[in-house]
Amino acid sequence: MATGQTDPQRRERILAATLDLVADEGVAGVSHRKIAARAGVPLGSMTYHFSGMDEVLREAFGRFADHIVAVFDSYLTPPQGPEQAREAVTDLVHALSAGGGRDLVLTHELYTLAARRPAYRELTDAWMRRSRVHLEKHFDPDTARQLDALIEGLTLHRALSREPHDRALTAEAVTRITTPSGSSANVSPPR
Repeated sequence: MATGQTDPQRRERILAATLDLVADEGVAGVSHRKIAARAGVPLGSMTYHFSGMDEVLREAFGRFADHIVAVFDSYLTPPQGPEQAREAVTDLVHALSAGGGRDLVLTHELYTLAARRPAYRELTDAWMRRSRVHLEKHFDPDTARQLDALIEGLTLHRALSREPHDRALTAEAVTRITTPSGSSANVSPPR
């Protein structure tokens, strides 16, 4: 590469490295120097591409929100009809709560920032609205809002529990929220 040309992927590597670093060390462990080292870029690239750490974090978490919305889309686009949509939501909860927990850690780091700083609250609010758009393909807006909160809660409980609940409990919870009142759907009584 000739002198003076910039690496076109450098900005993307910085954002990916930021998310990796946050997942490993939390927002408190993030610094320009650590991000640059992890991204394999000169330290000066940080100030060339971003006005400060706040911009780096907002953009990185924006990319992360895009990723989670894409996960919602992959599960909730194909279903046809309410029963398949309920199955898709159940699958989504179990997919989000499985694995190494990277997405869970990033989600909660973002929530912590949002609890303290309004700019991040705007980001989480936009993320929730975008997620609900996918749920509203199958359910009315109020049900979609309740279901979005249920997904977050069940995902958190499954991911952090030493004895995660099974698929049947998730399916039952999803059915309870998505079955219209007065419906003859078979919903088990509370335990």
